Amino acid sequence: DIEGEVIGLNIVKYVAKQKDANRMKFSTLTKDELIKSYENKEKHLDWGQANAGETRHKLDWYYGINLSQALTNSIKKAGTFKILSTGRVQGPALKLLADKELEIRNFKPEPYWELELKGKLNSNNIIASHEKGKFKDEKEVLEILNKTKGKDAKLSKIESKEMKVQPPVPFDLTSLQIEAYGKIKISPKKTLSIAQELYTSGWISYPRTSSQELPDSIGFNKILQMLNKQPAFKGETEYLLNKKSLKPNNGKKKDAAHPAIYPTGIIPEGITGKERKLYDLIVRRFLATFGEPATRETVTYTIDCNSEKFILKGTLTKEKGWMTLYGEFAKQKEEELPKAKVGDDIKDPKITKLNKETTPPKRYTEASIIKELEKRGLGTKATRASIIDTLFQRNYIEGKKLEVTDLGLKISDILVKNVPKITDEAMTRSFEDDMEAIRENKKKPEEVLKKAEKVITEIVSDFKDNENIGVNLKDTFFETKDKLETMGKCPNCKEGTLKIRKGKFGRFIACDNYPDCKTTYSVPNIGLIKPCEDLCDACGGVMITIIKPKGAQKVCLNKECPSKKIDAALKKDEGKKCPKCGKGTLVERTGVYGSFIGCSEYPKCKYLESSNTPKKEESDEDIPTKE
Repeated sequence: DIEGEVIGLNIVKYVAKQKDANRMKFSTLTKDELIKSYENKEKHLDWGQANAGETRHKLDWYYGINLSQALTNSIKKAGTFKILSTGRVQGPALKLLADKELEIRNFKPEPYWELELKGKLNSNNIIASHEKGKFKDEKEVLEILNKTKGKDAKLSKIESKEMKVQPPVPFDLTSLQIEAYGKIKISPKKTLSIAQELYTSGWISYPRTSSQELPDSIGFNKILQMLNKQPAFKGETEYLLNKKSLKPNNGKKKDAAHPAIYPTGIIPEGITGKERKLYDLIVRRFLATFGEPATRETVTYTIDCNSEKFILKGTLTKEKGWMTLYGEFAKQKEEELPKAKVGDDIKDPKITKLNKETTPPKRYTEASIIKELEKRGLGTKATRASIIDTLFQRNYIEGKKLEVTDLGLKISDILVKNVPKITDEAMTRSFEDDMEAIRENKKKPEEVLKKAEKVITEIVSDFKDNENIGVNLKDTFFETKDKLETMGKCPNCKEGTLKIRKGKFGRFIACDNYPDCKTTYSVPNIGLIKPCEDLCDACGGVMITIIKPKGAQKVCLNKECPSKKIDAALKKDEGKKCPKCGKGTLVERTGVYGSFIGCSEYPKCKYLESSNTPKKEESDEDIPTKE
């Protein structure tokens, strides 16, 4: 792909000191494909891709360096220093999230009403809803209640409708990230990281692809025969191998560089935890694309109560088809209605008015914002997750359901009002169109870079001319800084306030009544820290909430808290050989989250055991900070 072409170009140009080279094209690191690729190598680099990729790198660098520096210099001129960042995609992405946040905060709920009928149908409890659904006029609801009061209810109509559910399409990177987030709770950034490891190990194809197509040339039968050697997939692969023909349900998205993501069939040795789960998801998705359509049947009961209609629905899977191949990842909601016939009475019918309010729109998750960025043509398949991660690091957003912080909202507002080009989606998309034109040799890189230089110069000039930007940024920074750093009253002196401070070895929490009070607490250097109203159940100590992309966790600051001690059973494991890597020994380590047993080979091996969690391998987000 384009990024790979740039890497190759840089190696040829700066390491090999050559102007051109033969080019191999492959999507897996299996021996057979590498040999085949070498035997069919192209005589030259793909200069369209190379020039497009190099231009994108320069564009992003020009934007990132100049705009982030202009942002930082503005606040510096106002008399303080804080590293702030924005960029060609980061700016529009933040605005997108900020607009959603403002929509949620400004949302005014409106009342509406629903009517539900409760009763018994052939000895089964049922709850049916009025056919109209939502009522905006309470008067109409009261009229229906009066009309149906004391009246009988009967089953007046039964309808059945079957629906074919087609097999899923093969994974491209974005759909893999979305599915992994929804099914196995792995963040998009982590999904890409694990997928890259699976690829370099030779177990799956190249993950940074936009394609949802599996070509015949990858050898479906051969892959299935190899997967058949893995007990976890034996039944499914044998079923597919016995089919007369194998045709995947390819999607609409294409990628000239790589096919959709698929397993190579090589048996993965020694993978566990999230790596195993993601590998299983990729294999199951590959198998499911060859399956038959599933059949779902929806049965609708219409209940009549003095001419008012109430609806009861249930949906069941009649033929599983591809769902059997997708295994645990194909779980569907199954709702079976009680057996009945037209004319059956509803015993003890009771119709109730439900008072409800409209709810604000849902916040984006990491998965849904990546999907939205792709839909809007912002960023690339390989960079969207890291852009969201940068917004987390800058404290512009927080939480699993992405909430824009006050700092993020004010940064976005200042940019929109003073330098709107930074947050302009159309401008960002136009540069993506330029990249495609370069790839197709329809535009020259110099032409696109000159256009970018003009835009960047105008933006930087806006920063220089508008001194209010720096003042507003400074006020925003100090206002949010003080709010973010305050953790509550000191439990020891009762007079000071606990504040987050930075020292030689990173962050810590200290009482601002120093030197009269010398209370300090260690905290991890990763994650947003917020005060917590609750006190620790185990020791009554001060609690804080640590927010990371994967979610929030409440932590007691007291190092001596009983909840942080490892139990005797774990203590016995100390000194034993690490069960994961087999090289290190298990040693006791201590962090703000408590004591735990970990591998001495950390960070190469991230195995851990603690009293509060089962034995597992640490993710980069789980690693406690040493005190």
